[in-house]
Amino acid sequence: MTEPVTRETLLRQALPDITTAVVEVRRITLQPGVAGGAHWHNGPVFGSIEKGSATLQVDGGAETVLRAGDVFYEPAAPQVIDRFDATSEGVTFLGYFLNGPGEVPELTPVE
Repeated sequence: MTEPVTRETLLRQALPDITTAVVEVRRITLQPGVAGGAHWHNGPVFGSIEKGSATLQVDGGAETVLRAGDVFYEPAAPQVIDRFDATSEGVTFLGYFLNGPGEVPELTPVE
């Protein structure tokens, strides 16, 4: 018999000791081949790929190709997001931006 409800943990991520007062959810689309460039965020970001694919690299770690249905985590500064680059098919994803009281999500390019 098929269970009426199933639950699967896709990501469990420890967070730094921060106060989260607001979560902003954005749908973001990068056209084919668009490179996001090295950057950092002022708060942690979680995401899920809706369609297409992207290459993610965080703080000099291994590159990961994310595809539809995959989830990901981008830590806040000082860690750097080295790459979030759309592949040749482009990518659309939901980004969940966690911020403290009075903050708005920011993306700061790294020179």
